[in-house]
Amino acid sequence: MQPKILLVGSLDALRAELSDNGRLHLGEGADVVVVPTAGAFSGLTEATSVVADVVTTFAYRVEGLMIADRLASHESYFAERLRLADLVVLCDGSALHARSVWRASPISEALGQAKRLVAIGSVASVLGEVMIDPRGGAPTIGLDLFRGVVVTTPASEEQLTRTRSLVKSDVTLVVLNSHGVVSFDGTTWRVINDDVVVTGGHDNGFC
Repeated sequence: MQPKILLVGSLDALRAELSDNGRLHLGEGADVVVVPTAGAFSGLTEATSVVADVVTTFAYRVEGLMIADRLASHESYFAERLRLADLVVLCDGSALHARSVWRASPISEALGQAKRLVAIGSVASVLGEVMIDPRGGAPTIGLDLFRGVVVTTPASEEQLTRTRSLVKSDVTLVVLNSHGVVSFDGTTWRVINDDVVVTGGHDNGFC
């Protein structure tokens, strides 16, 4: 079964998953939507372009949705594009900014209804019921697209130890390194390669 949600540590990891040996098998001319919200501080256009350069290598059609603020997150066109696209790609960048723009909005709901959703790097943390605040490693509220699994990116051992002590014991903590890939088909989580560290709560559908 193809993943509904794919969490990748970097653009290189995304490129590998779009290749013939990857898990994202899209038809020729597939409709791909890029959401650069997390990259707003460095520039939405630049963030979109970097991802589009990877995606268009595979002859897919790409559209960037410039969702930069709360006003844009209530735009019906954007929500509809997220629901209809063959693949939605969320750019890396500021996880907290992405969360503040998307949470409790039509965009958040549409992301949950996307056919296939890829989150790159730190923005992968935003999708769960619980996300990790990158400023100190403490749990906070995410978009609630899945439960029982908390995703974070590499941090100091001191910060990761703090994070592990703060998340509930029955929660699976996933540290997504730069080449790491984790997939979720709606029921089962799969660790695709060894650049992922999984601790605690191993009964949450992981294999």
